[in-house]
Amino acid sequence: MFPLTEENKHVAQLLLSTGTCPRCIFRFCGVDFHAPYKLPYKELLNELQKFLETEKDELILEVMNPPPKKIRLQELADSIDNLSQNGEGRISVSQDGSIASKNSNLNVCNVCLGILQEFCEKDFVKKVCQKVEASGFEFTSLVFSVSFPPQLSVREVRSFACIKLYVKKQSLSLGRDDIVQLKEAYKWITHPLFSEELGVPIDGKSLFEVSVVFAHPETVEDCHFLAAICPDCFKPAKNKQSVFTRMAVMKALNKIKEEDFLKQFPCPPNSPKAVCTVLEIECAHGAVFVAGRYNKYSRNLPQTPWIIDGERKLESSVEELISDHLLAVFKAESFNFSSSGREDVDVRTLGNGRPFAIELVNPHRVHFTSQEIKELQQKINNSSNKIQVRDLQLVTREAIGHMKEGEEEKTKTYSALIWTDKAIQKTDIEFLNDIKDLKIDQKTPLRVLHRRPLAVRARVIHSMETQYVDEHHFRLRLKTQAGTYIKEFVHGDFGRTKPNIGSLMNVTADILELDVESVDVDWPPALDD
Repeated sequence: MFPLTEENKHVAQLLLSTGTCPRCIFRFCGVDFHAPYKLPYKELLNELQKFLETEKDELILEVMNPPPKKIRLQELADSIDNLSQNGEGRISVSQDGSIASKNSNLNVCNVCLGILQEFCEKDFVKKVCQKVEASGFEFTSLVFSVSFPPQLSVREVRSFACIKLYVKKQSLSLGRDDIVQLKEAYKWITHPLFSEELGVPIDGKSLFEVSVVFAHPETVEDCHFLAAICPDCFKPAKNKQSVFTRMAVMKALNKIKEEDFLKQFPCPPNSPKAVCTVLEIECAHGAVFVAGRYNKYSRNLPQTPWIIDGERKLESSVEELISDHLLAVFKAESFNFSSSGREDVDVRTLGNGRPFAIELVNPHRVHFTSQEIKELQQKINNSSNKIQVRDLQLVTREAIGHMKEGEEEKTKTYSALIWTDKAIQKTDIEFLNDIKDLKIDQKTPLRVLHRRPLAVRARVIHSMETQYVDEHHFRLRLKTQAGTYIKEFVHGDFGRTKPNIGSLMNVTADILELDVESVDVDWPPALDD
């Protein structure tokens, strides 16, 4: 059943006569059910032509410029005979429903600029789908997004202003909220076509996004008057090619006075000289996250690439030894590495290892079985004797929060080999075993002051356990609050950490070796080997 009623007839006739496409006419007439929009474009034109049949074979309407303050349909109809004697600037709607002009390509809608014409038909959808399939992404659903030329808002506001005068005169009601948004109508038409062509559902929560960006060569021509009236709305931005963005245009439209708008922009909108173009079709997949625990066995391996003044100091890092394999398998563009704390280049991480997570940006492959993940873990472990990975698994973005919470709230256990300048006996260190929950103040260490803000941090040494080695060496096992600087607790950092092992023993102490024995964060979940 045709969606328009007799009540809509004159508005539809006015819009079609001035170069508006059938689907935009449906939008302005408040047709809010999907089926009519999905009909093939030629069929829509024929149906609309039948609906608008008049006694005359052809309705010709002159597009007046400058625009009149009022639109009177009867006056427009009465002037048909006079206009038929003048061939300049004419728009015609002929019996076959096609829009033609002597001077311009009036097949292009004067409101949507062709968006609801050829760009939502099956042929266009197939071309987009071919790009999607060629992109190499793995997906089981998708979200489809579109970006339209900013002047569409200008043209829509102007068309609405024209018909508003008529409906007011006829004591009818039509508000901005009654108009179906262009983007909504476009999605009603294209979503089923995309879903059918690609064989997957359209899902607003999908991590895989297909975006189409439309542009139009007359954007500046249509919008420049707004910049003249509201210059503060159009400020150049480094990351924008044009000041006429959708947000800037909407801001100006909300700010400009109606009378100024009516004076500056044609009523109804002129038919465009060209149809929209597709600026780009892009596919992107939301990040996926891989977590696990790593052991570091080398005392010459940084956690992240060690680069000073642009010069690389060591050839590899924990981050790279793990991430390089993940990048290749997930076919991701880049990655972001994070962990529950970090160890120095000369510190080993033993025990159950340190929790880590890697964000893989724009991955092309995202579906893995548990067996494939196990094989990936084994591949990482076989590639180097400097690190080992365990409990490798896919996790959610939200789950990473458990790891970050542990950085300050949990405890960590260390083992240190300590040197003293004075000769010591076993009895000289036994008192350390009895100290519990020792509170210390640590001013930002000198060695990290270049990358950490200057502050005094209160930390707690929960317990200590000593093992005598010889008169100048002993081992110290500590359980501390996360975030404690262990090296500084041993040597004092020129008095910046108080108290410290040196001050407690009344000796000069230094640390020769340090191992992280446990990071007490119950994440990620342990997996069976």
